Amino acid sequence: MNWREVAVTVSPEGEEAVADLFYQLGCSGVNIEDARVLQSYIKAGSWDYHDFGEVSLTGTVVIKGYLAENMEMQTKLTELQQKLEELTGLYPGWRLLVKGATLREEDWATAWKVYFKPQRVGRHLLIKPTWEQVSLLPEDIVLELDPGMAFGTGTHATTTLCLTVLEEIVRPGMKVYDVGTGSGILAIAAAKLGAEVIAVDLDAVAVQIAAENVELNKVADRVQTLHGDLGAVLSGQAELVVANIVADVIIDLAADLRRLLHPRGEFLGSGIIGSRAKDVEEALRVNGLKIVERREDSGWILVRARWS
Repeated sequence: MNWREVAVTVSPEGEEAVADLFYQLGCSGVNIEDARVLQSYIKAGSWDYHDFGEVSLTGTVVIKGYLAENMEMQTKLTELQQKLEELTGLYPGWRLLVKGATLREEDWATAWKVYFKPQRVGRHLLIKPTWEQVSLLPEDIVLELDPGMAFGTGTHATTTLCLTVLEEIVRPGMKVYDVGTGSGILAIAAAKLGAEVIAVDLDAVAVQIAAENVELNKVADRVQTLHGDLGAVLSGQAELVVANIVADVIIDLAADLRRLLHPRGEFLGSGIIGSRAKDVEEALRVNGLKIVERREDSGWILVRARWS
């Protein structure tokens, strides 16, 4: 199958809105190229294994989404163009440029690798692409990853927020549900921190890649990967439910947490753009949960909740 890469170049203020448009179109993940973020990681030493050379600021951000070239693609492209025109009307000061290119499936599966470098997260977690060599510290917890065509390299703010909190709260023996597992990175991290994990995704490709990454990290005895809808594949309750998806899916999931989340359990929701955080928090409150923590990184929100 061929894929259409749609790249939207926009002023930094428009990053969240454009990323949300791609999610609304059904893209399970987006690639965000922001020189400001890259500079901050380099200065902080998070990417100390690779020399990117001089990184110049352009005053814009590039958001890329991938659409299958099928019968639905043109409808989705038309909808994207209409919504971008609406944004241009609302925010005439934004710089906005759209371009597209067709990629073969094998190209799409590897094109992003140039941007995926080893990165430290939290106190001891180290995300390591399978094709990179690194010098390890004694206390490193290595998350070896080849995301393939599944969303979740671990370097995006939505995922690093989750990883940081997982390292703080996961206890040995804890039962964890990873909803929308993508590449499996959160499930693998929880397992390496001692948890027993069930990782679920509606995307069969994601489940396959997650299972491969689980094997690669030697945690298959602690992580079960399942394909399907939550109601069909999950039974029983977990002490921690984590969902790094998008706001609308988390809102839909909120009612199901009564069945999935232990009375003394916690819920982590990420992948939430700032403008949708209140909607997510309200859905959780309506369904009996209270927000105990809210973290933000680069305009993305993570909420942590417990039963009221």
